[in-house]
Amino acid sequence: MTSYNRGDRNQKRPWFILLMLLVFSIVTYLDRVNISIAAKYIMPEYGFKSVEMGTIFSALVFGYALFQIPGGWLGDRLGPRKVLTVAVIWWSIFTALTAVAGKAPLTSIMGTLNSFILIRFLIGVGEGMAVPTYNRVIANWMAPTERAFASSFVLSGMGIGGAITPPLIAWVMITLGWQASFYICALVGIIVGVIWYRYTTDRPQGRLLTDDRVEAGIAKEDPGSSETEGEILGNKKVPWKAILTDSNVWLITLSQIFAGYVASVFTYWFYLYLVDVRGFSILGGSFYAMGPFIAAALLPPFGGILSDRLVQKYGKRLGRRGTVIGFMSLSAMLVLLGDRVPNPYVAILMFSLGAGCVFAAITSYWATVVDITKQFSGTVTGITVMGANIGGTVAPTLTPMIAKHFGWTAALDFAALAAFIAGIIWLVIRPEREVLGDVPQYARSKVSTAGLS
Repeated sequence: MTSYNRGDRNQKRPWFILLMLLVFSIVTYLDRVNISIAAKYIMPEYGFKSVEMGTIFSALVFGYALFQIPGGWLGDRLGPRKVLTVAVIWWSIFTALTAVAGKAPLTSIMGTLNSFILIRFLIGVGEGMAVPTYNRVIANWMAPTERAFASSFVLSGMGIGGAITPPLIAWVMITLGWQASFYICALVGIIVGVIWYRYTTDRPQGRLLTDDRVEAGIAKEDPGSSETEGEILGNKKVPWKAILTDSNVWLITLSQIFAGYVASVFTYWFYLYLVDVRGFSILGGSFYAMGPFIAAALLPPFGGILSDRLVQKYGKRLGRRGTVIGFMSLSAMLVLLGDRVPNPYVAILMFSLGAGCVFAAITSYWATVVDITKQFSGTVTGITVMGANIGGTVAPTLTPMIAKHFGWTAALDFAALAAFIAGIIWLVIRPEREVLGDVPQYARSKVSTAGLS
């Protein structure tokens, strides 16, 4: 078979890779959100209060945040094929164990509440390893002018996962019991892991997909060596000093803290807000709780395309920065109005669009990380997404506390303020400046790793 044919197959493979990332992301969110629906049954069965349930929610997000950096580093070092396979099987096993978290012998050792907390924490560990590795896949496979759009597959997957979870889990719980929903989610995850390991590679093989993907750090066959560029980059030491002293990295991380807070409010409390505050039934609330996730599935591609087009026309500073500021400011306005409108259906529409705007903005966060770090994008994505999950860890517990003492309007106003701050921080982020801007282009020559420690 000719090399042209091999390359032709490679030109089609990025779409399969992106579709797999979409499926991975759906499963990630399915296994994250399922407990927020099951909480309606778990709380009375085990006598958990709202704040205790919020702590269980936060345990997953804490493990998820804690393992962002190790997960990103492993993705850079070992390759996304192995890391994503291990990650999804890991968290699927503990998803299944959630169904028996309240049973002996674990509860006899540490109590029912702590048993749930530990198991959800361990699910977060697996998901935390996966998410930054998604961005390493994008760095390996996509051109600079396609990165935000590619990121939208991951973010849309989160939206789809969040959208289908409430009605699916509610139906399974009513039909088969809440425990069965966790077994089904676990089985789906294991199947996805097997397909990923069997049919994907870490990077393209054969001729280049496009000429400008050389700049993106995508694997390129070196005519003078049996090693690929991707393998050379995989052996490089992470330049921790350059990364950890770069203002862009920390500003993006800080912005992600506030963006993650907003996203987590919709993930964990929107369903119960609809039932307890807006008066919807359990099934009705589960149906309308899909709204923010449907918007989160539909808006990221528009955000990604807009960002990439603006980058092509005006450069990275206006393209990436303008997209984030615009979408996050719009999200803040929509959340402010959402709780104040008397019509519950108009409120759902506003909240849904507000959530979708957050996810549309995040396409530029992910693309900017690849823009400024390239071959270490998994590691740096781990740092910045850890920020999102610091905010995500706080929101499930802080939101009901604010609502209890000051009302739901105040709790949602705080979320709107967080969205606005997340956008404003981008006024001082410089997406056009690379962390390793003084290092020669790896795509043109093999360079020593001296000085990268």
